[in-house]
Amino acid sequence: MENEKITPIGTGSRYFLFPSRELAMLWRIPLPNETESGKIEIALRERIKELNCLYVVSQLAERHLHSLNKLLQELVNYLPYSWQYPGITCARILFDGKTYKSNGFKVTRWRQSSQIYMYHKVVGEVGIFYLEECPPDDEGPFMKEERALLDAVAEHIGTIATRISADLELQESNRQLKLEREALRESNIALRTVLSRIEQEKQGIYRDINMNVEKILKPILQALVLQLPPAQKKYAEMLQTNLEEITSPFINRLSLSYHSMTPTEIAICNMIRIGMRTKEIAEMRGVSQATINRHREKIRRKLKITNQDVNLATFLQSSMWEGSSSEGSAGHLQHQPASPVYQ
Repeated sequence: MENEKITPIGTGSRYFLFPSRELAMLWRIPLPNETESGKIEIALRERIKELNCLYVVSQLAERHLHSLNKLLQELVNYLPYSWQYPGITCARILFDGKTYKSNGFKVTRWRQSSQIYMYHKVVGEVGIFYLEECPPDDEGPFMKEERALLDAVAEHIGTIATRISADLELQESNRQLKLEREALRESNIALRTVLSRIEQEKQGIYRDINMNVEKILKPILQALVLQLPPAQKKYAEMLQTNLEEITSPFINRLSLSYHSMTPTEIAICNMIRIGMRTKEIAEMRGVSQATINRHREKIRRKLKITNQDVNLATFLQSSMWEGSSSEGSAGHLQHQPASPVYQ
C-alpha cells in the first residue's frame, strides 16, 4: 500500500491521497479549479442538480418496488432537469425491448448515452439529447460531470432491475410452490380416501371368504371326512387346515418377510406348523426323509434360528416372530421350554 503510486486528487493546495488505488478510481469528477464566485456558484448549482437526480432514482426505486415500468417512465421525465440546459433537454430509456421517452422527445445529433447491464449483459441504454446546439464542453456540449451522472443512473437502473427481477422470480417460485403444495394436499386427501375404500373392500372380501368357508366348505368337508377310509382322512384334515389358511395371514407373512423362501420350503413350513412329522411330510410329497431334513436345515438358516434348542414347529406356530427380526424372535424362544424336535 505504501509503495503504490497514487495520483493525488485536486491541484495546488487542495489535493489529497486515497489509501488505495481502487478507492481513488471511484472519484469520477475532479475538483474544480474555478476561483471566480460566479463560476463557483454555477458549479455548485450543477452539483446540487446531480445529487437530486441520484436521490430521485433512490426514491423511485423505493416507491416502485415491483414495477420497473412505472419507475423508468417517471425517471425519464425527471432526467432532463438534471442537465445543464433543462429547457432544451429530453431523455430516452431503452430497456428490454421497451422504449420510455420524456415529454417532447426528439432524436438529435447532440446526444450522450450509457448502457444498462444486467448480469454482465447489455439490456438497454439511457440517452440524453439536446434539442438545440449548445456551446462545446468536455464531451461535445456535455460536461464531464454529466457523463459521470449518466453512467451512475444507468448503473442504478441495472441494479434496480436485477433486484426487481429476482423479487418477481422469487414471488413466482413461491406461488408455484403454494400451488404444488395445495395440489399435493388434495392428492393426499384423495389417496387416503382411495386407500380407505380399498381397505373396506378388503375387509368385505375377507368376511365373504370367511363366511363361505365356514358356512359352505367346512360342512361339506366334515361330511366327506366321515365317508373316507382312515388312510385318506389325513388328506382331508390337511385340506381342512389349508382352507383355514385362506383366512389366515401366515403364508403371506412368511412370503413377504422372507423373500428367499422357495414355494417348496413355504409348503413344508406350513406342514411343520400344523404338526406333521418328517416321515409324514416325506410320504405326502413323495420324497425321502433325508430330503425333508435338508429342507428343514435350509428353513432354519433362512429364518436365522441359530439355537438348535428352538423347535421349528413351535417357532412357526408362535406369532412372536411377526414384525420383528427372526434372530430376536428365535432368541426370545430360547427361554421357552423346547418341544420335541420332529425329525
